[in-house]
Amino acid sequence: MTSNDTANHTAFGDRRPLLLGTRRSKLAVAQAGWVADRVTTATGRPVRLVTLSTEGDETTAPIERIGSTGVFVTALRRALLAREVDFVVHSYKDLPTAPEPDLRVAAVPEREDPRDALAGPAGLPGSLPELRAGARIGTGSPRRAAQLRAYAPHLDIVPMRGNVDSRLRKTMDGELDAVVLAMAGLSRLGRLGDVAAPLPPDVLLPAPSQGALAVECRADDTDTVALLGTVDDPRSHRAVAAERAFLTELAAGCTSPVAALAEHTGAGTLRLEGLIAAPDGSAVVRRAVSGSAADPVEMGRGLARTLLADGGADLLALPAQAAADPHGDPRRRPVHVSQPLGQR
Repeated sequence: MTSNDTANHTAFGDRRPLLLGTRRSKLAVAQAGWVADRVTTATGRPVRLVTLSTEGDETTAPIERIGSTGVFVTALRRALLAREVDFVVHSYKDLPTAPEPDLRVAAVPEREDPRDALAGPAGLPGSLPELRAGARIGTGSPRRAAQLRAYAPHLDIVPMRGNVDSRLRKTMDGELDAVVLAMAGLSRLGRLGDVAAPLPPDVLLPAPSQGALAVECRADDTDTVALLGTVDDPRSHRAVAAERAFLTELAAGCTSPVAALAEHTGAGTLRLEGLIAAPDGSAVVRRAVSGSAADPVEMGRGLARTLLADGGADLLALPAQAAADPHGDPRRRPVHVSQPLGQR
Protein backbone atom coordinates (compact mmCIF):
# COMPACT_ATOMS: atom_id res chain seq x y z
CA MET A 1 0.00 0.00 0.00
CA THR A 2 1.44 3.39 -1.05
CA SER A 3 1.49 6.48 1.18
CA ASN A 4 -1.37 7.93 -0.89
CA ASP A 5 -3.40 4.75 -0.47
CA THR A 6 -2.81 4.92 3.28
CA ALA A 7 -3.96 8.56 3.39
CA ASN A 8 -7.10 7.78 1.40
CA HIS A 9 -7.89 4.74 3.55
CA THR A 10 -7.58 6.91 6.68
CA ALA A 11 -9.67 9.72 5.20
CA PHE A 12 -12.50 7.48 4.03
CA GLY A 13 -12.47 5.25 7.09
CA ASP A 14 -12.89 8.05 9.63
CA ARG A 15 -16.57 8.44 10.61
CA ARG A 16 -16.23 11.70 12.52
CA PRO A 17 -18.49 14.35 10.93
CA LEU A 18 -16.59 16.88 8.87
CA LEU A 19 -17.30 20.48 9.94
CA LEU A 20 -18.18 22.72 7.00
CA GLY A 21 -17.98 26.49 7.59
CA THR A 22 -20.42 28.70 5.70
CA ARG A 23 -21.84 32.20 5.74
CA ARG A 24 -25.28 32.52 7.33
CA SER A 25 -27.14 33.83 4.28
CA LYS A 26 -29.84 31.63 2.81
CA LEU A 27 -27.91 31.28 -0.45
CA ALA A 28 -24.61 30.41 1.27
CA VAL A 29 -26.29 27.78 3.43
CA ALA A 30 -28.01 26.31 0.34
CA GLN A 31 -24.68 26.11 -1.48
CA ALA A 32 -22.91 24.56 1.48
CA GLY A 33 -25.69 22.01 1.93
CA TRP A 34 -25.46 21.09 -1.75
CA VAL A 35 -21.71 20.43 -1.38
CA ALA A 36 -22.19 18.58 1.91
CA ASP A 37 -24.68 16.18 0.30
CA ARG A 38 -22.27 15.41 -2.52
CA VAL A 39 -19.32 14.83 -0.22
CA THR A 40 -21.38 12.42 1.90
CA THR A 41 -22.73 10.62 -1.18
CA ALA A 42 -19.25 10.25 -2.67
CA THR A 43 -17.40 9.23 0.50
CA GLY A 44 -19.95 8.11 3.09
CA ARG A 45 -18.53 10.72 5.46
CA PRO A 46 -21.15 12.79 7.37
CA VAL A 47 -20.86 16.59 7.16
CA ARG A 48 -22.19 19.15 9.65
CA LEU A 49 -22.67 22.82 8.76
CA VAL A 50 -21.20 25.55 10.99
CA THR A 51 -22.59 29.03 10.20
CA LEU A 52 -20.35 32.08 10.55
CA SER A 53 -20.88 35.82 10.07
CA THR A 54 -18.68 37.82 7.69
CA GLU A 55 -18.01 41.53 7.23
CA GLY A 56 -19.91 41.56 3.96
CA ASP A 57 -23.02 40.18 5.67
CA GLU A 58 -22.95 42.77 8.46
CA THR A 59 -23.11 45.92 6.32
CA THR A 60 -25.50 47.32 3.74
CA ALA A 61 -22.89 49.73 2.31
CA PRO A 62 -22.24 49.49 -1.46
CA ILE A 63 -19.60 46.92 -2.31
CA GLU A 64 -17.35 49.56 -3.90
CA ARG A 65 -17.31 51.45 -0.59
CA ILE A 66 -16.43 48.52 1.70
CA GLY A 67 -13.96 47.02 -0.78
CA SER A 68 -13.88 43.63 -2.40
CA THR A 69 -10.87 41.78 -1.04
CA GLY A 70 -12.03 39.05 1.30
CA VAL A 71 -15.14 40.86 2.50
CA PHE A 72 -17.19 37.64 2.33
CA VAL A 73 -14.44 35.10 3.03
CA THR A 74 -12.06 36.36 5.74
CA ALA A 75 -14.08 35.06 8.70
CA LEU A 76 -14.46 31.64 7.05
CA ARG A 77 -10.74 31.39 6.38
CA ARG A 78 -9.93 32.50 9.92
CA ALA A 79 -12.10 29.70 11.32
CA LEU A 80 -10.48 27.22 8.95
CA LEU A 81 -6.94 28.21 9.93
CA ALA A 82 -7.92 28.07 13.62
CA ARG A 83 -9.12 24.47 13.03
CA GLU A 84 -12.64 25.36 14.12
CA VAL A 85 -13.93 23.83 10.86
CA ASP A 86 -12.49 21.27 8.42
CA PHE A 87 -13.42 22.99 5.17
CA VAL A 88 -15.41 25.92 3.81
CA VAL A 89 -17.47 26.67 0.73
CA HIS A 90 -17.24 30.01 -1.08
CA SER A 91 -18.96 31.48 -4.09
CA TYR A 92 -15.77 31.38 -6.13
CA LYS A 93 -16.24 34.92 -7.42
CA ASP A 94 -15.98 36.18 -3.79
CA LEU A 95 -12.55 34.61 -3.32
CA PRO A 96 -9.54 36.97 -3.55
CA THR A 97 -7.14 36.18 -6.37
CA ALA A 98 -4.06 36.46 -4.12
CA PRO A 99 -3.00 32.95 -3.02
CA GLU A 100 -3.30 31.89 0.62
CA PRO A 101 -0.33 29.52 1.08
CA ASP A 102 -1.80 27.64 4.05
CA LEU A 103 -5.08 26.91 2.26
CA ARG A 104 -6.00 24.96 -0.86
CA VAL A 105 -9.02 24.92 -3.16
CA ALA A 106 -9.42 21.15 -3.13
CA ALA A 107 -12.48 21.04 -5.39
CA VAL A 108 -14.57 23.00 -7.84
CA PRO A 109 -17.82 21.01 -8.17
CA GLU A 110 -19.84 21.02 -11.37
CA ARG A 111 -20.64 24.63 -12.19
CA GLU A 112 -24.16 26.01 -12.19
CA ASP A 113 -25.47 28.24 -15.01
CA PRO A 114 -22.98 31.15 -15.11
CA ARG A 115 -25.33 33.63 -16.79
CA ASP A 116 -27.03 36.64 -15.28
CA ALA A 117 -30.81 36.94 -15.34
CA LEU A 118 -33.43 39.67 -15.54
CA ALA A 119 -35.82 39.01 -12.67
CA GLY A 120 -38.91 40.65 -11.23
CA PRO A 121 -42.69 40.59 -11.13
CA ALA A 122 -44.97 38.56 -13.40
CA GLY A 123 -45.37 40.09 -16.84
CA LEU A 124 -41.86 41.56 -16.93
CA PRO A 125 -40.61 41.74 -20.56
CA GLY A 126 -38.09 39.08 -21.46
CA SER A 127 -35.36 41.31 -22.88
CA LEU A 128 -33.68 44.58 -21.96
CA PRO A 129 -34.71 46.48 -25.15
CA GLU A 130 -38.37 45.72 -24.39
CA LEU A 131 -38.25 47.54 -21.06
CA ARG A 132 -39.70 51.04 -21.10
CA ALA A 133 -37.41 54.07 -21.19
CA GLY A 134 -36.43 55.04 -17.65
CA ALA A 135 -37.24 51.61 -16.18
CA ARG A 136 -35.41 51.25 -12.86
CA ILE A 137 -33.10 48.22 -12.84
CA GLY A 138 -31.36 47.29 -9.58
CA THR A 139 -27.89 45.78 -9.28
CA GLY A 140 -25.09 45.84 -6.73
CA SER A 141 -22.43 44.95 -9.30
CA PRO A 142 -20.27 47.57 -11.08
CA ARG A 143 -19.71 44.97 -13.81
CA ARG A 144 -23.41 44.56 -14.45
CA ALA A 145 -24.08 48.29 -14.17
CA ALA A 146 -21.43 49.18 -16.77
CA GLN A 147 -22.62 46.57 -19.28
CA LEU A 148 -26.28 47.49 -18.76
CA ARG A 149 -25.49 51.15 -19.40
CA ALA A 150 -23.60 50.21 -22.56
CA TYR A 151 -26.19 47.81 -23.95
CA ALA A 152 -29.42 49.51 -22.86
CA PRO A 153 -28.79 53.25 -22.29
CA HIS A 154 -32.53 53.89 -22.01
CA LEU A 155 -32.64 52.20 -18.59
CA ASP A 156 -32.05 53.75 -15.16
CA ILE A 157 -29.48 51.63 -13.31
CA VAL A 158 -30.00 51.77 -9.53
CA PRO A 159 -27.27 50.60 -7.07
CA MET A 160 -28.44 48.21 -4.34
CA ARG A 161 -27.30 45.66 -1.76
CA GLY A 162 -29.12 42.87 0.04
CA ASN A 163 -29.97 39.21 -0.32
CA VAL A 164 -31.94 37.70 -3.18
CA ASP A 165 -35.27 37.88 -1.35
CA SER A 166 -34.90 41.54 -0.41
CA ARG A 167 -33.87 42.51 -3.93
CA LEU A 168 -36.81 40.71 -5.51
CA ARG A 169 -39.13 42.25 -2.93
CA LYS A 170 -38.23 45.72 -4.22
CA THR A 171 -39.65 44.75 -7.62
CA MET A 172 -42.87 43.46 -6.05
CA ASP A 173 -43.24 46.69 -4.04
CA GLY A 174 -42.78 48.84 -7.14
CA GLU A 175 -39.53 50.42 -5.95
CA LEU A 176 -37.76 48.83 -8.92
CA ASP A 177 -38.99 47.51 -12.25
CA ALA A 178 -36.51 44.63 -12.30
CA VAL A 179 -33.24 43.39 -10.84
CA VAL A 180 -30.31 41.56 -12.40
CA LEU A 181 -29.17 38.53 -10.43
CA ALA A 182 -27.07 35.42 -11.03
CA MET A 183 -28.93 32.47 -12.50
CA ALA A 184 -26.89 30.16 -10.26
CA GLY A 185 -28.10 31.76 -7.03
CA LEU A 186 -31.72 31.82 -8.18
CA SER A 187 -31.48 28.16 -9.15
CA ARG A 188 -29.96 27.10 -5.82
CA LEU A 189 -32.70 28.98 -3.95
CA GLY A 190 -35.50 27.53 -6.07
CA ARG A 191 -36.38 31.00 -7.41
CA LEU A 192 -36.14 30.38 -11.17
CA GLY A 193 -39.86 31.21 -11.35
CA ASP A 194 -38.91 34.86 -10.81
CA VAL A 195 -36.69 34.94 -13.92
CA ALA A 196 -38.13 36.86 -16.86
CA ALA A 197 -35.21 35.79 -19.04
CA PRO A 198 -31.58 34.68 -18.76
CA LEU A 199 -29.27 37.32 -20.23
CA PRO A 200 -26.95 35.71 -22.80
CA PRO A 201 -23.21 36.38 -22.50
CA ASP A 202 -23.20 38.55 -25.65
CA VAL A 203 -25.53 40.91 -23.74
CA LEU A 204 -24.09 40.60 -20.23
CA LEU A 205 -20.79 38.74 -19.84
CA PRO A 206 -20.65 37.12 -16.36
CA ALA A 207 -18.16 37.76 -13.58
CA PRO A 208 -15.09 35.51 -13.59
CA SER A 209 -16.04 32.19 -11.90
CA GLN A 210 -19.71 33.14 -11.53
CA GLY A 211 -21.83 30.07 -10.82
CA ALA A 212 -18.83 28.11 -9.51
CA LEU A 213 -18.11 27.09 -5.92
CA ALA A 214 -14.69 26.89 -4.30
CA VAL A 215 -14.33 24.13 -1.70
CA GLU A 216 -11.35 25.12 0.44
CA CYS A 217 -9.45 23.33 3.23
CA ARG A 218 -6.07 23.51 4.96
CA ALA A 219 -3.22 22.63 2.61
CA ASP A 220 -1.62 20.30 5.16
CA ASP A 221 -4.84 18.34 5.81
CA THR A 222 -4.19 15.63 3.25
CA ASP A 223 -7.10 13.45 4.41
CA THR A 224 -9.63 16.23 3.79
CA VAL A 225 -7.96 17.16 0.50
CA ALA A 226 -8.48 13.56 -0.65
CA LEU A 227 -12.10 13.50 0.48
CA LEU A 228 -12.99 16.77 -1.20
CA GLY A 229 -11.29 15.74 -4.42
CA THR A 230 -14.13 13.27 -4.97
CA VAL A 231 -16.53 16.16 -5.79
CA ASP A 232 -14.17 18.04 -8.12
CA ASP A 233 -15.31 18.54 -11.72
CA PRO A 234 -12.19 18.91 -13.91
CA ARG A 235 -14.01 20.76 -16.72
CA SER A 236 -15.40 23.37 -14.35
CA HIS A 237 -12.04 23.61 -12.58
CA ARG A 238 -10.20 24.34 -15.85
CA ALA A 239 -12.75 26.91 -17.02
CA VAL A 240 -12.62 28.76 -13.72
CA ALA A 241 -8.80 28.62 -13.72
CA ALA A 242 -8.76 30.51 -17.04
CA GLU A 243 -11.20 33.15 -15.79
CA ARG A 244 -9.37 33.61 -12.48
CA ALA A 245 -6.02 33.96 -14.25
CA PHE A 246 -7.58 36.65 -16.44
CA LEU A 247 -8.77 38.50 -13.33
CA THR A 248 -5.42 38.08 -11.57
CA GLU A 249 -3.45 39.46 -14.52
CA LEU A 250 -5.71 42.53 -14.57
CA ALA A 251 -5.16 43.02 -10.81
CA ALA A 252 -8.88 43.74 -10.61
CA GLY A 253 -11.48 42.82 -7.98
CA CYS A 254 -15.27 42.66 -7.89
CA THR A 255 -15.47 46.47 -7.71
CA SER A 256 -13.98 46.68 -11.21
CA PRO A 257 -16.21 46.43 -14.30
CA VAL A 258 -14.52 43.34 -15.77
CA ALA A 259 -16.04 40.07 -16.96
CA ALA A 260 -14.90 36.72 -18.31
CA LEU A 261 -16.39 33.39 -19.33
CA ALA A 262 -14.58 30.22 -20.41
CA GLU A 263 -16.48 27.44 -22.17
CA HIS A 264 -15.40 24.03 -23.44
CA THR A 265 -15.98 23.95 -27.20
CA GLY A 266 -14.70 20.46 -27.99
CA ALA A 267 -12.37 17.75 -26.86
CA GLY A 268 -9.56 19.52 -25.06
CA THR A 269 -10.52 22.95 -26.41
CA LEU A 270 -11.47 26.04 -24.42
CA ARG A 271 -12.87 29.41 -25.54
CA LEU A 272 -12.32 32.34 -23.20
CA GLU A 273 -14.01 35.71 -23.63
CA GLY A 274 -13.09 38.75 -21.56
CA LEU A 275 -14.29 42.30 -21.14
CA ILE A 276 -13.22 45.56 -19.51
CA ALA A 277 -15.66 48.47 -19.36
CA ALA A 278 -15.71 52.08 -18.28
CA PRO A 279 -17.80 52.35 -15.09
CA ASP A 280 -20.40 54.47 -16.89
CA GLY A 281 -20.59 52.10 -19.86
CA SER A 282 -19.27 54.71 -22.29
CA ALA A 283 -16.54 52.39 -23.55
CA VAL A 284 -16.12 48.61 -23.62
CA VAL A 285 -13.14 46.53 -24.76
CA ARG A 286 -14.04 42.91 -25.45
CA ARG A 287 -11.99 40.07 -26.91
CA ALA A 288 -12.09 36.27 -27.15
CA VAL A 289 -9.46 33.57 -27.63
CA SER A 290 -9.68 29.83 -28.29
CA GLY A 291 -7.11 27.12 -27.78
CA SER A 292 -6.04 24.05 -25.86
CA ALA A 293 -7.49 23.61 -22.39
CA ALA A 294 -4.18 22.13 -21.23
CA ASP A 295 -2.95 25.49 -19.89
CA PRO A 296 -5.99 27.56 -18.89
CA VAL A 297 -3.90 29.85 -16.69
CA GLU A 298 -1.72 31.05 -19.56
CA MET A 299 -4.83 31.46 -21.72
CA GLY A 300 -6.35 33.75 -19.12
CA ARG A 301 -3.16 35.76 -18.64
CA GLY A 302 -2.68 36.16 -22.38
CA LEU A 303 -6.21 37.42 -22.95
CA ALA A 304 -5.86 39.90 -20.09
CA ARG A 305 -2.64 41.30 -21.58
CA THR A 306 -4.38 41.69 -24.94
CA LEU A 307 -7.27 43.64 -23.44
CA LEU A 308 -4.95 45.86 -21.40
CA ALA A 309 -2.95 46.71 -24.52
CA ASP A 310 -6.11 47.39 -26.54
CA GLY A 311 -7.34 50.14 -24.21
CA GLY A 312 -8.48 48.20 -21.16
CA ALA A 313 -5.70 49.66 -19.01
CA ASP A 314 -7.11 53.15 -19.52
CA LEU A 315 -10.62 51.97 -18.61
CA LEU A 316 -9.42 50.28 -15.40
CA ALA A 317 -7.75 53.55 -14.40
CA LEU A 318 -11.08 55.41 -14.50
CA PRO A 319 -12.55 56.05 -11.03
CA ALA A 320 -15.84 54.39 -10.10
CA GLN A 321 -17.33 57.87 -9.68
CA ALA A 322 -17.23 58.21 -13.47
CA ALA A 323 -20.52 56.32 -13.48
CA ALA A 324 -22.16 59.48 -12.13
CA ASP A 325 -21.24 62.00 -14.85
CA PRO A 326 -21.33 65.52 -13.33
CA HIS A 327 -21.72 67.01 -16.82
CA GLY A 328 -24.78 65.06 -17.86
CA ASP A 329 -26.57 61.76 -17.91
CA PRO A 330 -24.04 58.95 -18.56
CA ARG A 331 -26.79 57.00 -20.31
CA ARG A 332 -26.70 59.58 -23.14
CA ARG A 333 -22.94 59.43 -23.68
CA PRO A 334 -21.62 57.67 -26.81
CA VAL A 335 -20.79 54.01 -26.42
CA HIS A 336 -17.81 52.45 -28.20
CA VAL A 337 -17.85 48.67 -28.09
CA SER A 338 -15.00 46.49 -29.35
CA GLN A 339 -16.61 43.23 -30.42
CA PRO A 340 -15.10 39.78 -29.81
CA LEU A 341 -12.46 38.81 -32.36
CA GLY A 342 -12.90 35.05 -32.00
CA GLN A 343 -9.75 32.99 -32.32
CA ARG A 344 -6.56 35.07 -32.06
